[in-house]
Amino acid sequence: MEKRPFITLEQAQRIIEDVPTPFHIYDEKGIRENARRLQKAFAWNKGFREYFAVKATPNPYLMQILQQEGCGMDCSSYTELMLCEACGITGHDIMFSSNVTPAEDMKKAYDMGAIINLDDFTHVEFLERVAGIPETICCRYNPGGEFALNNAIMDTPGEAKYGMTKQQMKDAWRILMQKGAKRFGIHAFLASNTVANEYYPKLARILFELAVELHRETGAEVAFVNLSGGVGVPYRPDQQATDIMAVGEGVRQAFEEVMVPAGLGDVAIYTELGRFMLAPYGHLIATVLHQKHIYKEYVGLDACAANLMRPAMYGAYHHITVLGKEDAPCDHRYDVTGGLCENNDKFAIDRMLPAIEIGDIVAIHDTGAHGFSMGYNYNGKLRSAEVLLKEDGTHQLIRRAETPEDYFATFDFSPFFAK
Repeated sequence: MEKRPFITLEQAQRIIEDVPTPFHIYDEKGIRENARRLQKAFAWNKGFREYFAVKATPNPYLMQILQQEGCGMDCSSYTELMLCEACGITGHDIMFSSNVTPAEDMKKAYDMGAIINLDDFTHVEFLERVAGIPETICCRYNPGGEFALNNAIMDTPGEAKYGMTKQQMKDAWRILMQKGAKRFGIHAFLASNTVANEYYPKLARILFELAVELHRETGAEVAFVNLSGGVGVPYRPDQQATDIMAVGEGVRQAFEEVMVPAGLGDVAIYTELGRFMLAPYGHLIATVLHQKHIYKEYVGLDACAANLMRPAMYGAYHHITVLGKEDAPCDHRYDVTGGLCENNDKFAIDRMLPAIEIGDIVAIHDTGAHGFSMGYNYNGKLRSAEVLLKEDGTHQLIRRAETPEDYFATFDFSPFFAK
C-alpha cells in the first residue's frame, strides 16, 4: 500500500508562513469520513457508541469534531475529565476507565455523571467510600492466560495489570446490585494496535459469552459490552489496513450467535478507539536543518523525540515523506534524527528516501494519535503547535506552540531575586 501525505508541499509552505515547524497537523476531512465508516460498520447495533480515547489526542477542536460525528469520550484521569467538562461533555457521554485511581479522580467522574469502569474488585468498596454507587456501572474483565489469533499469540492478559477475574466480576456485580446498581457493562482490552480483522470479533465473542453467564448467574441487566480499543492502523506501507466493515460484520455474527439466543439482543456495543480514529489523519511536519556525513548519512530535523517519542521509545516505524519529492526515487539511505542529547532520538534508521537537501520539509505519517500527547520537555524542548487542516483547505491553529515563558512558569525564582 502506498502511503501518501494528506498535505502538499505548497500547503505546508503556506502554513509555515503562519506556524513555524515543527507542528502536528490533522486532517478534518479524513477524521470525519473515518468516524462515519465506523458508525456504518456497527449500524446494525442500535445502541452503538464510539467513546474516543482522549489520551490519544487531547485537543478540544478534535474532540468537538468527533462529538459532532456522534462520539462520546473515554477519559482516564482528572485532567481529561476537566477537559471534557470544559468542552461541555458530561454525563453518559463520558466513559471513565482508569487504574490505580486517586479518590479525587473517581469522585470527579461520579459528580460528572460519567459511566465509571471499575478496574479492580477492591474498587467497588473504594467507589462507594469516596463517591457512591451509580445506577449504571461497568467492570473490566481480564480472562488471564494468553490471547491468540490464528495460533499467533497477540498478547498475554495474565501478565497485564488491568481487570478482574471472572469470579471477581460475578462477586462485584452481586455486591453492586445490593448497593443500588441497576445496569451493567462489561469491558476488556486484550491486544494493542492489531490490524487483524479477527481481533474485535474474537474479543466480542469472549465478552458476549461472559455477559450471558453473568446475566444468568446474577440476574443483572446487561446494558452494554465495551470492546475498548486495540484496533490498529497500518504504520508500514506493506501492511494491510483494518477493514472496519469486515470487523463490524464479524462482531454482528458473534452477537447473533451468542447474545440474541440468550435474550440479550438489545445490549449496546461500545468501542474506545484512539489510534484508529485519528492516527492516520495526523502528520508531524518538520524542516531539515542539517546533514551529517560520517560513518552513516544523517538528516537532522527541527523536530525530535520530544515531539514524537514512539520511534525512540518503542522502535516504532513511522513512514516519512519528503514533501514535493513524493514521486522521486528512494535511492538514498539515511538515519533521520532530532536534536536531543540521546542517541535513540531517531525517527528512522537506514531509511531509503529521496535525496534530501537542507530546507526540505518532511511529513512524518500517522502521528494523529499518541504523537503530540506523549510529548515532553527533556533538554528544555518546547511542545509544538497543533494545526487543523479544515475541510475547505484552510488551516487553523488549534494549539499554539509552547514558549520559554511556559517552561519557566512552574519554577519559583523568588529566592534568586530576593533583596
